[in-house]
Amino acid sequence: MPRILKANALFSRKSLRRASVAFCLCVFLLVSFHRLKPSPNLPNQRHVKHPKVPVVRTHTPFFPQVRSKNIDFYRVIIDNNLFRPLGWTPPRPQELYRLLGTIIPTDAKTPPKAIIQNTVGNQTHIVTIGDTLGKDTHVTDIQSKRVILEKAGQQRTLTLNTTPLLK
Repeated sequence: MPRILKANALFSRKSLRRASVAFCLCVFLLVSFHRLKPSPNLPNQRHVKHPKVPVVRTHTPFFPQVRSKNIDFYRVIIDNNLFRPLGWTPPRPQELYRLLGTIIPTDAKTPPKAIIQNTVGNQTHIVTIGDTLGKDTHVTDIQSKRVILEKAGQQRTLTLNTTPLLK
């Protein structure tokens, strides 16, 4: 009878849990150290000729870069990467400034004003025509529900979003 108790103690939950954790740790370390070795089938040469498509490879141990004259061939792989989560879409560029409101006076003596929020720093600015936002963004025109900004010769129009929220 004591031998059966020793066999049960050998396969207890605690010992099985420890053994499985140790096994997973060993597998993880083997896989991670295997990845640190440079791959023998990737050439260390600068130029590799392919019979159909001319390809220039610059080899680094972790990230081989492929440059080709026919980049459209690889566009499908780049756009539909298998290692991204399902439903992933590229992030949309966010506007730096958002128009909160405009003040258009009725008399000609007071200039029109606009209330603009900096979306990065959450700062609110009250500006008139000719004022600067940041280092090189200038206010060129203020109209009802619209402001025109100029940065490095390019004009950008901010409009007031007046669509109601639908629930």
